[in-house]
Amino acid sequence: MTTHLSETLTLLLVEDDDGDAFLVEELLQEAAAPPRIFRARSLQEARAKLTPGIQCVLVDLSLPDATRLEALEEVLAMAPHAAVLVLTGLRDAHVGVAAVSAGAQDYLVKQDIDAPLLTRAIRYAMERKRADQTQLRLVQAELIAKENARTQRGLLPSPLIASDAIEHLTRYLPGSGGTLAGDFLDAVQTPDGAFHVVVGDVCGHGPDEAALGVALRIAWRTLVLAGQTGDTLLRTLDTLLRAERKAPEIFTTLCTATIAPDLRSARMRVVGHPPPVLVRDGTVEVLEGGPSGPPLGIFPDAAWSVLDVPLGDKWSIMFYTDGLIEAAVGDRDELLGVDGLVGLVREHGAVDLDRLIRHAGTLSDDLAVVVVSRRAT
Repeated sequence: MTTHLSETLTLLLVEDDDGDAFLVEELLQEAAAPPRIFRARSLQEARAKLTPGIQCVLVDLSLPDATRLEALEEVLAMAPHAAVLVLTGLRDAHVGVAAVSAGAQDYLVKQDIDAPLLTRAIRYAMERKRADQTQLRLVQAELIAKENARTQRGLLPSPLIASDAIEHLTRYLPGSGGTLAGDFLDAVQTPDGAFHVVVGDVCGHGPDEAALGVALRIAWRTLVLAGQTGDTLLRTLDTLLRAERKAPEIFTTLCTATIAPDLRSARMRVVGHPPPVLVRDGTVEVLEGGPSGPPLGIFPDAAWSVLDVPLGDKWSIMFYTDGLIEAAVGDRDELLGVDGLVGLVREHGAVDLDRLIRHAGTLSDDLAVVVVSRRAT
């Protein structure tokens, strides 16, 4: 009778008995696609032969340098990628149950195996291993998604604004890579009636950068609520960044603004960040006089100047990360740039966030945008 393995496998047989090893090898030669078989007579030999190319392992529970489940546990630790079947000379159901509980895909009693049983057991073990790995990846993906969602909520909090005099809009979009990044934003109103806004961007992508963005955002909010909005705030954020970053080349750009309680002026600091776009009494322009200084984490003795900005009676301010101005537009995929962004705002006649993002083009980086406007009275 011809038996079938669904594919040509690379198999390691860990068996010290030459007669038993010969029997297994002969039975597997009857398969339609006989596997490539390597043999080890001990765990020590198995360690040298358990390469990533081994797809399945048949392991005896009685080896010169390991016995019972010790042999199985060693093989499972050495070959987490491979399907593992236990070969035993013991007709003991408890041994089989214990082997499967320890991580084996199946167990076989040597006296009972024939060619159809052996090939079928290997095929089923491979499928169970694939199913186990798929389930593990799904669980890991679910855990990562939940963790990313928690991190993103930390990057994009609910604003602490009690006044109806200010309209506050935000948008966040992941770039084409889809990985978590360190773009963050926040807005709070302090008891004196002033409004405070920050948009920041930790360089790089990944969970470490995102976690660092969360830490900086929370620190910014805490300092502002404690009354620190000037140089002390930036120096503290710079110290935090240096202490928490995983590598010395990690830096952070950000833009902060404190809008006076009468809503007619603002004090801004552009810390190595793209300049805000202002719409004042129908005129669209970029904030002049910036940047205030270098990004955080570059120079230990950095200083940042203050930009005093008159706002007037009717205004909107758009803060954004560089994902917006680095969007690819047109047939030649040219970058939008600050001038292109201003042109779009002028074309629309106002800061219409959703329309602006639609017209900006293809995002290659994450995008965080905050628009703060004075409501019409």
